[in-house]
Amino acid sequence: KWTSFPPFALQATGANKGIGNGIVELLVQGLKPASHWHVYLTARNEKLGVEAVKVLEDRGLSVKFHQLDITDADSRHKLAEFMKANYPDGIDILVNNAGIAYKTDSTTPFGEQARVTIATNYTATVKMCTGFLPLMAKDSRLVNVASMAAMMSLRAMSKEMAAKFKGRLTLVIVCYVHSKPSLCCKLNRRQWLCIVALTTFRHAEAGDHKKVGFSNSTYGMSKVGLWRATAILAGQFKPDPHHILITSACLC
Repeated sequence: KWTSFPPFALQATGANKGIGNGIVELLVQGLKPASHWHVYLTARNEKLGVEAVKVLEDRGLSVKFHQLDITDADSRHKLAEFMKANYPDGIDILVNNAGIAYKTDSTTPFGEQARVTIATNYTATVKMCTGFLPLMAKDSRLVNVASMAAMMSLRAMSKEMAAKFKGRLTLVIVCYVHSKPSLCCKLNRRQWLCIVALTTFRHAEAGDHKKVGFSNSTYGMSKVGLWRATAILAGQFKPDPHHILITSACLC
């Protein structure tokens, strides 16, 4: 049961097509009564986002749009400020879906692929979490879209590297915006070890990533990092009185 007035679901990232668009459509269809929910479709490209909203509206669904590039700090800040101003009781549902995956025949250098993929799928998504968690409503939900590629990458790693990811990890990336005092203090006390972002793409650039134990999939490694970050956040927020459920959902 969500208590914000008006309650609303925010599909924060990558929703103009594919899985993100499907999530928005299902949310609009499933959340009742529809008049009590404000569902936001966000996309990096405003033109494509507006067009996606129109398609859903033509099907009789009520959807709102806001531009968001998760890799851009200013874009994240603008969305956060908009939500804070218009929904003082907080965000009820946040789904982090945006991401990037290079095609297998891409000619982009492997090191560059690793840098961009991890910066988007892992680092930017973690910043979305730490930036928007202070804006979440009581009894709200934060869902990070996961992938089977993470499990495949774990199996492809060396036993030693896989053990590191499955062991105790903290993070070093903290980004928040004008948070509520109770949650702000928690975020300020957290230290995070960003083992993926700090080491994977460096070894990928050097060409020795497999030698040191990483998998050969930059997408998979980025999703391993997000999976672990989500688990860490969920554990740290478990005793929080806001009762924010933080989880990842494997949709692909």
